[in-house]
Amino acid sequence: MGLTTIPLIITDLSGKKRVEGDFLVDTGASFTVIPLSMAKKLGLKSDRKQKFSLADGSIMERDLSFAIVLVNGQKAPSTVVIGKSTDSPLLGALTLKNMGLMVNPFSRELIPMKLMLG
Repeated sequence: MGLTTIPLIITDLSGKKRVEGDFLVDTGASFTVIPLSMAKKLGLKSDRKQKFSLADGSIMERDLSFAIVLVNGQKAPSTVVIGKSTDSPLLGALTLKNMGLMVNPFSRELIPMKLMLG
């Protein structure tokens, strides 16, 4: 599958502060990553620290927080990783699932997923 990048709006939980940017849709990443500069503009505070394993086997630690993610007119609260200044903005699988969205592998667009209760 090719790369999919989409424009996102991220707000703080109150909805008063917002940032916009292009995020890589990464279905292999669990969490959405917000670069440090965006997190600072939103005033995000760390809720806790979490260790993550990378594909090369290395371990990194990042702060987690909460934000509202807006995609194509839909919005949902999400746990987000506060990235370092060199971390790329990523839209992760948990946020996508929370919003009921998936990536169409042919068009590389976000589409509604078939949701199941139970």
